[in-house]
Amino acid sequence: MSAPTPAPPSALTDADYAALADFRHALRQFQAFSEARAGAEGLTPQQHQALLAIRAAPGAPTVGYVAERLSLKPHSATGLIDRLERLGLIERTAAPDDRRRALLCLTVKAHEVLAALSSAHRDEIRRLRPTLEAMLAAIG
Repeated sequence: MSAPTPAPPSALTDADYAALADFRHALRQFQAFSEARAGAEGLTPQQHQALLAIRAAPGAPTVGYVAERLSLKPHSATGLIDRLERLGLIERTAAPDDRRRALLCLTVKAHEVLAALSSAHRDEIRRLRPTLEAMLAAIG
């Protein structure tokens, strides 16, 4: 028995292409905003993303958790965490159940930087929300 033949993609109109292009442009503008704000705080975008992932983690995050959330290889995440630790933004402690595993914790400095960044990002998303909703509706 053979697998069913997938349905051909529905035809796209000029308006569909324009809506997709507008949406991707809006995403890129937000990404540029985010990169600039992180840079103003002395962080790379990836460092900002790692701090946010650590802060939002359910429970005590690990290097493996950060790697998964940022789609990184474990050794790349380790290097990122090393740099954040040198900047005084995170601390590592050994997991009580497995001393080989490090648990990550934001420092006071990281909490302050992340609060400023997150507030600015939330405000920008709120500003963009009507435009993004209209774009998503146009995509259908």
